[in-house]
Amino acid sequence: MAWVLKMDDATIESGLVHDFDASLSGIGQELGAGAYSMSDVLALPIFKQEDSSLPPENETKNPPFQYVLCAATSPAVKLHDETLTYLNQGQSYEVRMLDNRKAGELPELNNKMVKSTVRVVFHDRRLQYTEHQQLEGWKWNRPGDRLLDIDIPMSVGIVEPKTHPSQLNAAEFLWDLNKRTSVFVQVHCISTEFTPRKHGGEKGVPFRIQIDTFTQGDNGEYTEHLHSASCQIKVFKPKGADRKQKTDREKMEKRTAQEKEKYQPSYDTTILSECSPWPDNAYTSTNQAATLSFASTPLSTYTTSSVLDSDSSSPNHQADSGSHGNSEQLSPTASIQDTQKWLLKNRFSSYTRLFSNFSGSDLLKLTRDDLVQICGPADGIRLFNALKSRSVRPRLTVYVCKESPQESPLLDRHSTNENGEHCLSSGLHVYHALYLEELTAAELIRKMACVCSIPLGTINQVYRQGPTGIHILLSDQMVYNLPDESCFLISTVKDESGEGLHLILK
Repeated sequence: MAWVLKMDDATIESGLVHDFDASLSGIGQELGAGAYSMSDVLALPIFKQEDSSLPPENETKNPPFQYVLCAATSPAVKLHDETLTYLNQGQSYEVRMLDNRKAGELPELNNKMVKSTVRVVFHDRRLQYTEHQQLEGWKWNRPGDRLLDIDIPMSVGIVEPKTHPSQLNAAEFLWDLNKRTSVFVQVHCISTEFTPRKHGGEKGVPFRIQIDTFTQGDNGEYTEHLHSASCQIKVFKPKGADRKQKTDREKMEKRTAQEKEKYQPSYDTTILSECSPWPDNAYTSTNQAATLSFASTPLSTYTTSSVLDSDSSSPNHQADSGSHGNSEQLSPTASIQDTQKWLLKNRFSSYTRLFSNFSGSDLLKLTRDDLVQICGPADGIRLFNALKSRSVRPRLTVYVCKESPQESPLLDRHSTNENGEHCLSSGLHVYHALYLEELTAAELIRKMACVCSIPLGTINQVYRQGPTGIHILLSDQMVYNLPDESCFLISTVKDESGEGLHLILK
């Protein structure tokens, strides 16, 4: 006999729901407050070890000084990124100089003056390496102008403000820690002036405003470093910064609340953050003609003094005379003291205490990732490059020899002395190696004039002897396409006036 149980759909559904609720009712009972305690977990040794490595709150050291730029930060900067501030070209902006010392801190500064140097520099590392060339080019296009000035009438509490003609991007002043001090600065260069021109609308490069503060040393000079801080800026044409700030604000207003959480709020002022002091061998303008090679620059604009700046005897020579050059490499056998000296010499003074027990081999064993994690991205990469630096191969090597008037390249180089023995004649050609970096006619002419002891101002034209003896005018394109390790004999011919010279490369 078969039994058939008939149940409607509603009865079946209600029964399933009841059974499912009952199966979940016991879950989580074993995790009650009595069986699970977060304090017990935090008491584990691994968490105690991590906590012990964190510095106590009372050990947090505040900087002795603080500098505040009275200009709003951009709202379009993501969290954890450095702030960015827009400035108008030539407008005066206040920088408040604040004494942050606690009671009893640095008592030797009481009732004393300190000196601060404010400068505008490049933010991008690539432009920092070519700072001398970039600023000399700016000076060539804007003769008589400065990159940075102090608005003395508006400034308060500063003493003996100075701007050196040789440092167009820096100014210095003294100030009393016991008095309210504000310095008003004007930046005259704009960010797009250092951007390659293409089709318009180029993105300008960021700058930095940096302030370094010093106290008097034993010799009475303000050479003892106390504090440095800087902030990132972009400079626009007049009123351009206000328009850019408004555009950024409108863009942020259109974003959703979730997207806005990823960005920093805009602050009314910009606090300069601590940084390493700017190197002593910073940019210094020269009174020589611009060493940048422009296609339309006549040879007569290059003076003899600029020839001396072009060292042609070393393949490691950098065309940028304002750069830091090739620092000597750290030896793996360097002692701890030698390693400390190397760090100071290469502008890593803020890390000497951190690496106080490192020898040369210890420091060289660190990988790029290790240094970035220890020193941060900027200084970590710079330290890695300094440790692994190698000689830079020149772009082109050329060998030249000056031909004497009585010589001819067709003469036999051997002669016979009075004893009947063969010997080298005085017509032996001794060549000089020229190492070219810019691959321009102007660079080659400067270096040829240097090694051949020819006054650069007397050279009118330079030719290369071509097929069938024709004379081809030397140009940038010709130098660019020269084969590496080309050899030339240099003949000199007086021009029509008899005062100048033509050079012929054979």
